[in-house]
Amino acid sequence: MNNPYQQHGAFSWCELMTTDLKGAEAFYSKLFGWTMADGPVEGMEYRVVSAGGQGIGGLMTLPPDKQNIPPHWGSYVTVDDADATAKLAEELGGKILISPHDIPTVGRFTLLQDPQGAVISAISYASAA
Repeated sequence: MNNPYQQHGAFSWCELMTTDLKGAEAFYSKLFGWTMADGPVEGMEYRVVSAGGQGIGGLMTLPPDKQNIPPHWGSYVTVDDADATAKLAEELGGKILISPHDIPTVGRFTLLQDPQGAVISAISYASAA
């Protein structure tokens, strides 16, 4: 199997934005047997979710400027170039909701919306995980 952190087009990470980080951590740990560890995200509480010893996603509290949206899971797809992917999404009729920008030590990501309104993140990792 190809490494999802290197394979263009592969789903590689899922992330929950929630209003109750501790409650979500307890729920998903018991529901799926996931383990949680503090994540390396500066300036916020972030939990890295692991299954079978492999990091598969993260949990974080909704930022103050996003309190008007409900808790939700988001998916990340690996791409070779986040900037080129954002440009192509626009050319194909999509919208850029968050312009490509760097996540220190992780990579570069963008949040996109397809022409029907579905939202997905695209990420180019700084190095293979």
